[in-house]
Amino acid sequence: MQNRDKVLSVKDLTRYIKMKLEGDSVLKDVWVRGELSNFTHHSSGHMYFTLKDADSRIKSIMFASNNQRLGFIPRDGAKVIARGNISVFERDGQYQMYVTQMQPDGIGSLYLAFEQLKKKLGDEGLFAAPRKRPIPKFPRTVGVITSPTGAAVRDILTTLQRRYPAAQVLLYPVLVQGAQAAPSIVRAIEVMNRHGEADVLIVGRGGGSLEELWAFNEEIVARSIHASAIPVISAVGHETDFTIADFVADLRAATPTAAAELAVPHIMELKQHIAHLSQRLVKGVSSQLSVRRERLHRLQKSPALTQPQRQLQEPAQRLDRMKEQLVFRLRQRLSAARESSMRLDRKLASHNPKQQLGYAKKRVEATRHQLLQSMQAVFKETRHRYVSQLRQLDALSPLKVMQRGYSLVYDDQEKRIIKSVSQIQPGDRVKIRLTDGKLNCHVWGMEENLDEQREG
Repeated sequence: MQNRDKVLSVKDLTRYIKMKLEGDSVLKDVWVRGELSNFTHHSSGHMYFTLKDADSRIKSIMFASNNQRLGFIPRDGAKVIARGNISVFERDGQYQMYVTQMQPDGIGSLYLAFEQLKKKLGDEGLFAAPRKRPIPKFPRTVGVITSPTGAAVRDILTTLQRRYPAAQVLLYPVLVQGAQAAPSIVRAIEVMNRHGEADVLIVGRGGGSLEELWAFNEEIVARSIHASAIPVISAVGHETDFTIADFVADLRAATPTAAAELAVPHIMELKQHIAHLSQRLVKGVSSQLSVRRERLHRLQKSPALTQPQRQLQEPAQRLDRMKEQLVFRLRQRLSAARESSMRLDRKLASHNPKQQLGYAKKRVEATRHQLLQSMQAVFKETRHRYVSQLRQLDALSPLKVMQRGYSLVYDDQEKRIIKSVSQIQPGDRVKIRLTDGKLNCHVWGMEENLDEQREG
């Protein structure tokens, strides 16, 4: 009997299978080629369909967030290559493919080249919005670069003639399909720019497959549109068709007819706008005329026109008063000027150079006399102080004492005065200074004064 502990519910089993599928490295990101059947585009935006081949089929879903970027409209029977992951829809217990990308089968290499070129030019800034030029509102000449035999050129010319007959159209016929299509388009853009006769260019063709539209995905065409000095409107294919030319052009139109509508205004809309402006102008002029008439009527009744002499009376009175005030102020200023002149004359007289020189001489003489008296007083005082100090010095002079019989005793080198017998020894030489000279003596003996020692 089997172990019932390993029995799983349907939900658990389904979830286990789902985990296994989602954990598989191959099934996480897989490409599948097949044919579309049972295709349904739900109102929610999601796409439900079956991918099948001759031997098998798998149910698939593509959510709206992913299918909005599709470059084609899927239909039953279309052969496609789908990219996505495999998982299980738990409610039905059925495995299915969750598609994230899808493209028509047979153009995988072209689609890859398209994506690579798109990324390259996008990184270079050829798609940047700031570089896109505005389309002129009222072009005088529209240049059309397309095939002269296709339905696109008829749609463009018909629309231009219907909407804006005043615009001239320059048609430059080119190849729009095949190996020589891209050089043909580039040459047309260059010629149009060289002549400079067109105000805006429409470059495009009718719808078709990716291979048929490939000329407008060529790098040389994209760079030629980018280098054009004339604004370019791209009109390639149908609304769902996107080419490199659409991204690099100044304006993308969903169809050739839409390109013509974007290139020129509608003459009826212009007429309506002009009629509206004309009505506004008439109303504005009528309103201004009414205002001006009313103003003129008021002016005609104003006293300035009916009784002009009264307008002169008051100014005449003001003029008389102003004249009186002017005379009065002139007299005041003249009187003030005279008084100021007299003050300046008196001040100038007090600063007469001769008088100032006499005053200066007197001041100098008085100053000289004071200086002489001061010098005499200083000299007298200095002389008196000198004589007094001289007398004091003479009274204290040793020579004065020596005149009374005293003398000074020095050692033999005259470096010190001998004041005591203890400073010499018998046999020493000494010098004795007298008032009138010196004595060189030799000490033969000494006698000490014992009384003075005892007193000491």
